[in-house]
Amino acid sequence: MPLVLRWLGEPHVRRWWGEPEMEAAGIRDHFSGPLVEPYLVLLDGRPIGYVQSYVVDGPGHPYGDQPAGTVGIDQFIGEPSLIGKGLGPQMIEAFVAGLFRKGVRRVVIDPHPDNRRAIRAYEKAGFHAFDERHTEDGPALMMARDRRRK
Repeated sequence: MPLVLRWLGEPHVRRWWGEPEMEAAGIRDHFSGPLVEPYLVLLDGRPIGYVQSYVVDGPGHPYGDQPAGTVGIDQFIGEPSLIGKGLGPQMIEAFVAGLFRKGVRRVVIDPHPDNRRAIRAYEKAGFHAFDERHTEDGPALMMARDRRRK
């Protein structure tokens, strides 16, 4: 958690994730909760970022209108020196491919509409915009990627 907390304090992460201590506490809670699966992202065995997945299901969730079993993801590259090197789309693609192998049919992501860098990374990883919504965290551009049928 000290590494994740440091990353959350980096300006490129904090701008979109919010107050580091509060976000770190939320991530810490995910370790023992059933709703979110947290992961460290490794590059050549070295931690470089964070990714989490969560099931979007039911009328209580703001994205409950998505098909049953839809999974949402959130992530960031924590190391500032690795921003802008094309690793974001690769990280997202690898994680989404793993979700699809587990049988997930749709993955959604909800960047802030002003987060152009993230939106470009998601588009490169095969996501497409389908809606704009207002969430508890503010405005969100809803993006999805569907598993191809064989």
